[in-house]
Amino acid sequence: MSSVLYDAPGAKARARHRIFGLVSIVVVAAIIAFVLWRFAETGQFSAAKWQIFTFARVQQTLLDATGATLSAFGVAAVGSLALGLFLAVGRLSDRPWVSTPFHWFTELFRAIPVLILMMLLYYGLPPALGVKWPPYTAVVIALVLYNGSVLAEVFRAGIEALPKGQREAGMAIGLRKSQVMASILLPQAVRSMLPVIISQLVVTLKDTALGFIVTYNEILFQAKFFGSQVQYGTPIVPSAIVAGVLYVGMCLILSGLAKLAERQLRRSQRVAGPKRGAPALSAAQGAADKI
Repeated sequence: MSSVLYDAPGAKARARHRIFGLVSIVVVAAIIAFVLWRFAETGQFSAAKWQIFTFARVQQTLLDATGATLSAFGVAAVGSLALGLFLAVGRLSDRPWVSTPFHWFTELFRAIPVLILMMLLYYGLPPALGVKWPPYTAVVIALVLYNGSVLAEVFRAGIEALPKGQREAGMAIGLRKSQVMASILLPQAVRSMLPVIISQLVVTLKDTALGFIVTYNEILFQAKFFGSQVQYGTPIVPSAIVAGVLYVGMCLILSGLAKLAERQLRRSQRVAGPKRGAPALSAAQGAADKI
């Protein structure tokens, strides 16, 4: 059996692939084992370095830092989605005097790293404009500007990937451009681009860790503080492990919830799609084909 792009691997190729896979697994396992051995040799797993995390005050501080991280992420996620939709609609405008500013705004804030945005908003604006923002505001605005610009391209790509007949069918039944965008194009684009949107929201969650640069009291900021405690053996590695576990856990929960929402959307689309608006849409598409 063969395909257009490549031939199916034969017996020798499959055996070679198995050998390469086994060697890769052995190499990765050896690297992990070496890192764990070095951690054990340097006392990173000793009880003295982990003692700081047994105190209730430290655990409460980590819990508060997790809440601060989720708070910044929640506001930034909603703001990024709203800004992304707004910029995508603006970029798709037929009027150049509307689409051009949206284009340059998107390209500008997509090109600036989030860390630089946070530092500009927190350290740069106060001397220049006499504005003093709290770290939370600087973190959220930077995340919204960057991730909103990235999501704008995601939404725009999803809308432009739809068949042109979708737009023409909506116009044929008398819908305005805004109604076609809101009722026909955007729902389909969001469903088709949902995996990319989820991935970008996970990136937004992880980018909250950059807030420690502007002294925002989130997980990484607290982990850095605990790792510098000399009286507990400077537990840098244990603090990094604890912070990493918290971030990985939150990202897995977010991905799970997003996949559940995606499954529900697809299920509701299969159930309700044939019943609602199908005759009208088919008639509109037929009319559009005749025009």
